[in-house]
Amino acid sequence: MTEQDEDFALRSLAEAHAADRRYKASKEELLHFYEQMLLIRRFEEKAGQLYGLGLIGGFCHLYIGQEAVAVGLQSALKGGLDSVITGYRDHGHMLAYGIDPKVIMAELTGRHSGISKGKGGSMHMFSVEHRFYGGHGIVGAQVPLGSGLAFAHKYREDGGVCLAYFGDGAANQGQVYESFNMASLWKLPIIFVIENNQYAMGTAVQRSSAETHFYRRGTAFRIPGMQVDGMDVLEVRKAAEIAIEHVRGGNGPVLMELNTYRYRGHSMSDPAKYRTREEVQGVREKRDPIEHAKTELMEMGVSEASLKEIDKRVRTAVGQAADFAESSPEPEASELYTDVLVETY
Repeated sequence: MTEQDEDFALRSLAEAHAADRRYKASKEELLHFYEQMLLIRRFEEKAGQLYGLGLIGGFCHLYIGQEAVAVGLQSALKGGLDSVITGYRDHGHMLAYGIDPKVIMAELTGRHSGISKGKGGSMHMFSVEHRFYGGHGIVGAQVPLGSGLAFAHKYREDGGVCLAYFGDGAANQGQVYESFNMASLWKLPIIFVIENNQYAMGTAVQRSSAETHFYRRGTAFRIPGMQVDGMDVLEVRKAAEIAIEHVRGGNGPVLMELNTYRYRGHSMSDPAKYRTREEVQGVREKRDPIEHAKTELMEMGVSEASLKEIDKRVRTAVGQAADFAESSPEPEASELYTDVLVETY
């Protein structure tokens, strides 16, 4: 293989995406994406309110602004087969995978009816049934675990793909690159997704990363990279299809950089003084993923009244989730002794 051929192999997916950048969604599909993104937005807004009331304790990291990433990517997966793993900003990924908002909200409020029996809280939710493997509090730790999930897919020959999310801050972790190396060596069916929301925990990427084009980070491991507008759900969906086809075809991993933006601080305790209000407002006004989809839907002939009805339906569902959570009992004290590995194994 010539050097030129090798270079092309690393750039081929980016070139395929550049040639056909946006998914051609039907009105019904875009309406579905719009409703999913709106559900995440309204759910997170309610979670922020409950945190302020003291009904959610500990850490709480909201996904407001990043909705198009999870919805665009996960809408292209095969539910019940493909696996998803992420860090601690995880509520949106669970909602995008179709998990009931009631059990997610109950988990946030530490109730027994939560998806992890109230023991995981905001950062450590988990559902084997839905192939959602967390929710991890240790920065970057989900990446090698995702490689393990991908290894399991390959070992079982089930045709599944793992989607492993991490942020621009976690992208500088050593364990990430060990995972890249193994995944490439063994041609594991994994898509590494960097959700680049520009600020990690509170430091701009320009101040913390020598290479700020994160999609290039896999080049040394022969992993093709893709740079995607994470504020455009249709661009994300198209990129997802290109990446999944490559990975499911037995060609090894792909690294995707999704350029996105979080409107809130890193967590509920972060006042986000490292950026201006004008900057945040500018993104809201010019790049908001939900408003972008809304504009396209109206151009397709969807009435504003219909969109308001969707918002009303979503708000009702989120309100019901909050009521369910608040009325659910807390775990019994005996639950302290369940789901714990003891003695030998």
